Amino acid sequence: MKKPLIAAGIVFVLLLLVGLSLVGTYNSLVTRAQSIDAQWAQVETQYQRRFDLVPNLVESVKGIMAQEQTVFIAIAEARTRYAGAVTPEDRAEAANEVESALARLLVIMENYPELRSIEAVVTLMDELAGTENRIAVERGRYNTEVQGYNTAIKRFPTVLVAGMFGFDPRGYFESYSGADQAPQVTFS
Repeated sequence: MKKPLIAAGIVFVLLLLVGLSLVGTYNSLVTRAQSIDAQWAQVETQYQRRFDLVPNLVESVKGIMAQEQTVFIAIAEARTRYAGAVTPEDRAEAANEVESALARLLVIMENYPELRSIEAVVTLMDELAGTENRIAVERGRYNTEVQGYNTAIKRFPTVLVAGMFGFDPRGYFESYSGADQAPQVTFS
């Protein structure tokens, strides 16, 4: 009589331990997924800061550089695409387009020394440079969160829980192709 009761007690304790382990693993994955979402929100906050600064910079420069309308149009179109983007991947792609257009604007500004002496432009450029640094930091933090999460869902036994509850790998933030090359600006 005691042996079946002891066996049932051992089975119950083992099931309880397995259940608690599953709950703990699931909760850990939920926490990591939420951390990724929160970190992406930080990236978007910095993007918004950039997008708020860019029109002011463009307007400050536009009056002096009316002939460089293609850069201003590219910046405006990229901002519009970012506003309409739904997924983090689409937003990252649109943000990369803004970066490309801003890089062209910076090259143009280097060729117009009188622009750099205008206080409003200097202040806005400093703010924009600071924002670009913040974006780089937040993107790095986002990728670190994604790396931890992706590693966790691929490790045993977490891979079993991740598969059961639909925790899929997340995508890293990646720079646009050609970001490693300086933009070419021609004055013709």
